[in-house]
Amino acid sequence: MRLARVASPDGVAFVSVEGEVAREIADHPFGNPTFTGRTWQLADIRLLAPILASKIICVGKNYAAHAAEMGSAPPENPVIFMKPSTSIASPNSAIVIPPTSQQVDYEGELAVVIGRPCKDVKAARANDVILGYTVANDVTARDHQRMDGQWTRAKSYDTFCPLGPWIETSIDPSDLEIKTEVDGVVKQQSRTSLLLHSIPELIEWVSAVMTLLPGDVILTGTPEGVGPIVEGQSVSVTIEGIGTLTNTVTSKR
Repeated sequence: MRLARVASPDGVAFVSVEGEVAREIADHPFGNPTFTGRTWQLADIRLLAPILASKIICVGKNYAAHAAEMGSAPPENPVIFMKPSTSIASPNSAIVIPPTSQQVDYEGELAVVIGRPCKDVKAARANDVILGYTVANDVTARDHQRMDGQWTRAKSYDTFCPLGPWIETSIDPSDLEIKTEVDGVVKQQSRTSLLLHSIPELIEWVSAVMTLLPGDVILTGTPEGVGPIVEGQSVSVTIEGIGTLTNTVTSKR
């Protein structure tokens, strides 16, 4: 199932996307969704970020080649940090470059969406707590990251976590192509099979630290090829079997 969150002529709703038709879900998409019977054509509605997470947990340097391009060895254990929920942005919305940054980078990533409250989940049981997968862009003010020596400010600006276009619940994420394009030029191209720490391992690691809630998002890391975006450009992240997340770039004035 493809689960999305949309703005329709009747308000904001969770939907199941079936071809070019969106079927409205009653209440929420967790568990076994029920439907209201109302439908819309995709052309008549606007896709929003598919989930509003209570928290976004990110994994740094989870591809060996990306660790190398950042000048470090691959980490023995997952390196985690967080982005605030207010950084979430919808498909086709603008990534806003803050006036204090001279280098804002794209980072295309596979995102895991949690489906139920959980704590201390063993890797072997990780699939039991996953709702599905979506596409993310871990936008980063790289100069702030270098300046601060830690990552919170660099990762946390409003619009710095585009998500979408929907959550795919029926896919094997272990070997998917991930590709990032800027103005149609391929900048990143890799496969999720190259993740240093697998999705089950990440869920075990993160849930040992904190309770995960329905809708929480784990960004699994970006492959090599990160680089800057500037006002007027368009950045698209495509993950095989899920779809393409596209955002424009603007500057805050």
